[in-house]
Amino acid sequence: MTLKADLFFSFRSPYSYLAIGRYRAMADEYDVDITLRTVWPIAIRDPDILFTGNPNAPRYILMDSMRVAQHLGIPYRWPRPDPVVQNLMTREIAADQPHIYRIGRMGQAATRRGKGLAFADEVSRLIFSGEVDGWNEGDHLAGAASRAGLDFDELEAEAVSDAVALDAEIAENQAALEAAGHWGVPTLVFDGEPFFGQDRIEMGQWRMKQKGLVKR
Repeated sequence: MTLKADLFFSFRSPYSYLAIGRYRAMADEYDVDITLRTVWPIAIRDPDILFTGNPNAPRYILMDSMRVAQHLGIPYRWPRPDPVVQNLMTREIAADQPHIYRIGRMGQAATRRGKGLAFADEVSRLIFSGEVDGWNEGDHLAGAASRAGLDFDELEAEAVSDAVALDAEIAENQAALEAAGHWGVPTLVFDGEPFFGQDRIEMGQWRMKQKGLVKR
């Protein structure tokens, strides 16, 4: 029997990027259906946390994500442009956010089509790998959608025309993440149990194998 799990994911999270390819590979190799559930980055969900948290946190996240990428052999660079328009010195979040709402809604639209995991993997590579500048320009996103088996024009049109419903679905994802007992990403939830972080993938797979996970 195919096992089912949810992966809560943000298009701005470096750790989500460092995990998504491995979760996609797991779903390809094993008989498990992992549903991508997009949530807004914490900078959008609760920007006050960015101002009240320890000032060392952003510096540590950048250092740690870079070494994790090096350890795993995953190409990595902080995005250009950042999916969230923010002054990294003052932590101020801009009122206008042209990138994160666009790709977040497209990610949820991809989930509607059963291809959220593939879309998130392809788009995250664009954003974080450093292989392209201006990931939001030209035909980069269209290429990523195509590699995920999706029609970019259809996704983008839906992200605009059905924005209210997509935002409501993303809000439901955020509520489900909290109900599962966590708040951060990436978090895999399997059989009601949350596995937070890019370093909990193997543990999540171990638990699934206890519940009957087999190769395809």
